[in-house]
Amino acid sequence: MDYHFDEQIDRKNTDCIKWNASEQDLLPMWIADMDFKAAPAITKALQERVAHGIFGYTQTPPRFYYAIAQWWSKRHGFALQNDWILPVLGVIPALSATIRALTAEGDKILIQPPVYNHFFIAAAHCDRQIIENNLRLDGKHYHIDFEDLEAKAADPAVKLMLLCNPHNPAGRVWTDEELRRIGAICTKHQVIILSDEIHSDLVYQPHKHIPFASLGEEISLQSVTVSSPSKTFNLAGLQVGYLFSANPDFRRRIQQVLDAQDTVLLSPFAIEALVAAYSQGEDWLEALKDYLVDNLAYLTDFCSTHLPQITVIPLQATYLVWLDCRSMITSTADFTDKLKHQEKLWLNPGTMYGEVGEGFLRINIACPRSLLQDGLARLARCLHTPRKQ
Repeated sequence: MDYHFDEQIDRKNTDCIKWNASEQDLLPMWIADMDFKAAPAITKALQERVAHGIFGYTQTPPRFYYAIAQWWSKRHGFALQNDWILPVLGVIPALSATIRALTAEGDKILIQPPVYNHFFIAAAHCDRQIIENNLRLDGKHYHIDFEDLEAKAADPAVKLMLLCNPHNPAGRVWTDEELRRIGAICTKHQVIILSDEIHSDLVYQPHKHIPFASLGEEISLQSVTVSSPSKTFNLAGLQVGYLFSANPDFRRRIQQVLDAQDTVLLSPFAIEALVAAYSQGEDWLEALKDYLVDNLAYLTDFCSTHLPQITVIPLQATYLVWLDCRSMITSTADFTDKLKHQEKLWLNPGTMYGEVGEGFLRINIACPRSLLQDGLARLARCLHTPRKQ
């Protein structure tokens, strides 16, 4: 089936953050939000719910939990139990609720920069201290510094580790061996692992997503996983997500925080969208991934031909490409400002993801190829021309 991923859809004046949070003529390739229509099965399910005409308070039905469990079983070979699942309004609320439930003010939290900027934000909002276990870049590939991780996890004040699995923005899919080493270190030092697996469905061959909770009972009981169909199926505006844990005490404590924050009721549209996505969206997802692979190939070829000084970090997962521009950029903040004002292109500066992101850019390739071509042409012009005075 043709899902028309090449179709350009005018999203301006729809109040979307990506296109309406800036000047009208800016090309936004920053936030992790796709410029594709949702899968037809999702649209149909929402239209049917709208046709009912009544949108009162809605309980989360058993089919919501069943759809999630079946999806993880089919896509990732993981036997997720329905009663492990807690519905949430999204991954960001789930991160904050888990941090508040399982740690105390002043506790230390491990993160692995360059990493998703909301890891920093969530820890700060919860008054926790951030401890950085920076990833190592060897040529084009990021690796975990396990010696440093062991030393920092051994600090009794470190209570929790935020794991990005797969990793944003580095695009890494962690291997079974890497995840088991993380699990061994954290269980040894009684550090809880909070695994953000929102990009788990956007993994490219030959790589395979490994759910952190699938690595045995000891690791499973020491972990909480957060996820959502919002990245996979472009549903961020519907505010739907979930977390799961095999540990009943963790679930109880997290539920108490969610109850206290009054963030437990999903909208009827969120429920219908998730169920439709996970029960009928697989064909659309596979077509999407094929299109993203072709977009990545275009970007890689473009940089090789027109921007050979840029190193494209190999993308194993996500639709967010990490560009090493250190040979061409001295200040990422200055360059992204120049890019916005001179070429009207909005990319995320690498420094959003930690100080080790200096000299890097993140670009979203989940858009029609014509927009990607336009964006890359603007990037090349900006890198090759002096700043206008």
